[in-house]
Amino acid sequence: MTDTLEFDVDRRTVLGTLAGIGGSALAGCSAFERETDGQTSNLDGDAARELATEFAPTLYFDANEPWFPTDPRPYTSERDGETVVTGFDALDGYHERYSDGDPPKPTVFYNAVEYEGSSLAVVQFWFYSVFDQFTTNFHWHDWEVLHVFVDTETGEPQLYVASSHSRSVPNNEFLDPDPSKVPRILSELGSHSSALSINDVPDRFQRVAIEDLLADITNTAIEGIEDLADLEIPLAYGLPRDEGSRLPFLVPEYEGVPIYEHERLPSVTRESLIGDDLTVRSYDALTSPPTGLPARETGLVFRHREREADADVEYDLVPSSEIEHIATFTGPQLSFEFTVPDVVEDAVAGHITTTGVPWSQPRYSNPAADISVPNHRTALADRYDVIGEAAPINSVIARVTEAVTTDDAPENEGLTTTETTVEPVVLLESDPEAIPTFGGVAVVQDVPAGEHRLTVNGAGRAPHSEHVAVADDGTPIAAGVGGEIPLVARDRATKLEIGGENAATGLSAVALEDDFAGRLYESSVDGTDAVYVHTGGAYTTEVRDSDDAIGAYRVNPTPGGESTVRIERPETGKASLATFVADIADETRAEVVALSDDDDADRGGGSSNAVNGLERALAAVVEAARRAAERARDSERDTADKQLTTVTERLQRVEQRLTEARSDLSEPLSNAAQNRMAQADRRTEQARNADKLSSDK
Repeated sequence: MTDTLEFDVDRRTVLGTLAGIGGSALAGCSAFERETDGQTSNLDGDAARELATEFAPTLYFDANEPWFPTDPRPYTSERDGETVVTGFDALDGYHERYSDGDPPKPTVFYNAVEYEGSSLAVVQFWFYSVFDQFTTNFHWHDWEVLHVFVDTETGEPQLYVASSHSRSVPNNEFLDPDPSKVPRILSELGSHSSALSINDVPDRFQRVAIEDLLADITNTAIEGIEDLADLEIPLAYGLPRDEGSRLPFLVPEYEGVPIYEHERLPSVTRESLIGDDLTVRSYDALTSPPTGLPARETGLVFRHREREADADVEYDLVPSSEIEHIATFTGPQLSFEFTVPDVVEDAVAGHITTTGVPWSQPRYSNPAADISVPNHRTALADRYDVIGEAAPINSVIARVTEAVTTDDAPENEGLTTTETTVEPVVLLESDPEAIPTFGGVAVVQDVPAGEHRLTVNGAGRAPHSEHVAVADDGTPIAAGVGGEIPLVARDRATKLEIGGENAATGLSAVALEDDFAGRLYESSVDGTDAVYVHTGGAYTTEVRDSDDAIGAYRVNPTPGGESTVRIERPETGKASLATFVADIADETRAEVVALSDDDDADRGGGSSNAVNGLERALAAVVEAARRAAERARDSERDTADKQLTTVTERLQRVEQRLTEARSDLSEPLSNAAQNRMAQADRRTEQARNADKLSSDK
């Protein structure tokens, strides 16, 4: 990527973008020392207007976009002596005035400030829409912003900062843009998240540079997480539907019915919202991820009416001071689904109801508060004393994938993971706003230190939930296992419940491993846990108690079988681990016997001696492991340990026999046996080292 960037970006940009700054090298909306930023004052009317006119952006909207930047003043009313805009008035009034291809009062508001004692000024462009409809994220009213940092001595722009989908996700930013090009914004369908368009393809978002095509952002990639070192994409929300991703939208409801059926919205119909081909009524109603969702297509193009360029709509440029008398934008809470896989399923319904007014936000008077890429803040701090250095922030990052069956395993006995086909959404319990992934990457920034629950939902997928511990030192945290969170299609999902009121021991942690995909789930717990597993997998469930003692259980869900599998009384210690070894060896022995019986039938008797030898070796492991478990439960430590030594020796014999029989086994069964015996060997070693005999004593 570096070599490509050098085609089109000057040396200062490359250095400012790629230089690392340690633990705070991750993007974040609070990656700064706010108190170290200088004071700002408003530019006078003529200077502000001149700056706003020079950098007034061109706006590109999705062909399916219903809500364009407009003026909220026609929808104001008085309440308790204050001027307000209610959600019902704005949404209904907008559609009452709307005619196809002619949106009402196209308007962009601007605010311009300068940092005192410096040559740095910022002109902000604020875009107001009457509604935000997204995937589990929708609300009355919407404000988005583009900040243009300008050096008043040279007249050159220093940095563009375009607001992303959420304050918890990195903004879309570009350091040292070409001063000869007008800023361009690609507005995301429904959410109005503002992606930048800097390169020569005006209506498409380009995350990374290719050949001589410049990237549209200079955000840095993930740094500081070894597990995600191969994930080299720049951290910015961008424009996922422009990058080949699919995003299903939901229909907003109020008081249990779609908003277009509400009596206070007579001008709003189903056709007023995002169309049926892009929406689903419920994440839970789908049994598998939706297919056929259309990609982004450019629709209306807006430009400032004083600029000469091709466009569909001309907008007015109005100082935001003319609407600062509006005290608030209001609206009742809208409902959405967000399932958490507890032992008893919970539906989370809390969500923001409206957007705040821009003029009450810190970034309105201090635009540097919205710089979300620490390297960008550092670059400006090097040039202007009025900009404070970046400070470490806390971030949680993961790559969301899909769990599917693998051909390397016997049928429905092993998994692999693939890239997600539809973008899911993520909710951290400390953040009221669910955020979508981009390219399957989940990023939650500015996370308070402490214990949190992270939940991932996807259309047609079973939910995933886990606990994450966040330190207060800016160290980024990789959620999931190795930074990966695999989701399961609902029609292939079984709920695994672990623990309960009658559990033999209190659990502190639970992990889940598939024979082929490896470790898929790991989380601290408080007594009980629940996780959705793919019915095509074969699993080792590992439990730990408060003494850090380990137990293990074999779980083999059946496709089309029970919707829930329970380990009601999980135990830890030698007995649990030895029992697991017996179970996994016996499972493998049964499959080898079935193969031997099939061979006998095919040949009229006389199956392979090597296969018979493997079956006998596995049976010997089962026998020794069960004896070890019995002795452990009887508190006979020495005898249990002797039996576990025998198990180890017999597992070595199994490995020998497996090598001899490999040519007589199918490749999937051979692979499965190899993986299972490695698991058995590891659990046997844990059992030999376990201090606790049985937590059931």
